[in-house]
Amino acid sequence: MQYIFSMGDIGAAIRARRRELGYTQTELADRVGVGVTFLSQVENGKETAEAGKILHVLQMLGMNVYLEKRR
Repeated sequence: MQYIFSMGDIGAAIRARRRELGYTQTELADRVGVGVTFLSQVENGKETAEAGKILHVLQMLGMNVYLEKRR
């Protein structure tokens, strides 16, 4: 499990999983149906990236997102 505190954390997790699966940005963008520019911006932590598209990218990479209250 990885804690996420910023868009940079999400982007780094996406980049690491993409590389783990052996996809280039172009290949993943094609599979997900987003542009390479969008994917690059997400991987670089762009704060204004569209959340719905990010969730779709995470889903296509086989990653889960959990939310829980802090203790």
